[in-house]
Amino acid sequence: MKLQDLDIIVTAPPAPGWGGRYWILVKVTTDTGITGWGECYASSIGPEAMGHVIRDVFERHMLGENPENIEMMFRRAYSSGFTQRPDLTVMGAFSGLEIACWDILGKDRDRPVYALLGGLMNQRIRAYTYLYPLPQHDLSDFWTSPDQAGECAAEMVRRGFTAVKFDPAGPYTIRGGHMPAMSDISMSVAFCKAIREAVGDRADLLFGTHGQFNTAGAIRLGQALEPYSPLWFEEPTPPDMIEDMARVARNVRIPVATGERMTTKAEFGAVLRTGAAEILQPALGRAGGIWEMKKVAAMAEVFNAQMAPHLYAGPIEWAANIHLSVSIPNLLLLESIETPFHNQLIKNSLRVDDGFVTAPTAPGLGIEVDEDLARAHPYTGDGLHLQMQEEPCDYVNGNAFQGGASATEG
Repeated sequence: MKLQDLDIIVTAPPAPGWGGRYWILVKVTTDTGITGWGECYASSIGPEAMGHVIRDVFERHMLGENPENIEMMFRRAYSSGFTQRPDLTVMGAFSGLEIACWDILGKDRDRPVYALLGGLMNQRIRAYTYLYPLPQHDLSDFWTSPDQAGECAAEMVRRGFTAVKFDPAGPYTIRGGHMPAMSDISMSVAFCKAIREAVGDRADLLFGTHGQFNTAGAIRLGQALEPYSPLWFEEPTPPDMIEDMARVARNVRIPVATGERMTTKAEFGAVLRTGAAEILQPALGRAGGIWEMKKVAAMAEVFNAQMAPHLYAGPIEWAANIHLSVSIPNLLLLESIETPFHNQLIKNSLRVDDGFVTAPTAPGLGIEVDEDLARAHPYTGDGLHLQMQEEPCDYVNGNAFQGGASATEG
């Protein structure tokens, strides 16, 4: 069996677009007629340019190869052009293709992917959700309303979730780490207070940031949140400032989590060695794929750290996250996004039920992709999957952060 054909579909979820402006799906077919699906997570170049990168990685390193030889194909891509170091764009391309290889292997052997990764460790996976506006909420006002956040958190707990994530701490900008405005610290405290009062001890609070603070600012903010006992303080400083993140971890009594923007064992290994974080959040469509993150999970065990796969993408990356999560002992949480479009794209083949995901039993990734639906929603914009703003933090008027894909985009 050899890898033979590649098709790339860039699909845009309808507004409000939870999961990003577009998802890059890859469809890989073998010479025996087996099709595997993967997803390449947000990249630093546009989807058209990324399509060329994906094709180059496939044709240069994978075409004609047995899909079993994942280690060999990874080493080719990782070493390409005399690099042998983390490369966000190349690894983003390889990761989606690698996920497709696992889907192929599972289908060929009539087994779910996790059965090929060491087997079943977790029959039920604890999931968490981001707090998104409920139907009665205003799409713009929600992000600066602690009361609406508390109302949403209570509803998510009613639906069975035992952990909720939110990020009211202001903008992430191209300028790097900044000192948070006092109004942003106050807003963050108000969100934690309202959500904790709404859910009590029935759910963990997951405080999200996007690497937007300098070290001192992250420590100030984190210490202000300590009375509400969040389960984690996510990416408080820029992701490549590992020693600075470790300083935050030493000075804040909230576990630090990071990993959304990291790729390969090299970068995650640096986090573990410095003690910068105790919770790793790989995005499997960017971080090197399923096999590479299985290695990172094993590394994390040695440091008594836990895994919480990240998701701000489509349901194919989510499926990959699920199979990794099923197979590892040091799983903490699994991020989920469920919208009608997410569910329709995989024909409801994977779902969160009462706050948990049950290990799938179907072959491969266990999903059925609605290819016609994916092609019927092409991306026609010119923005990247996620974008950072150029304007600095507003210390006068406050900040209303809606994330990289605005809720009000049409």
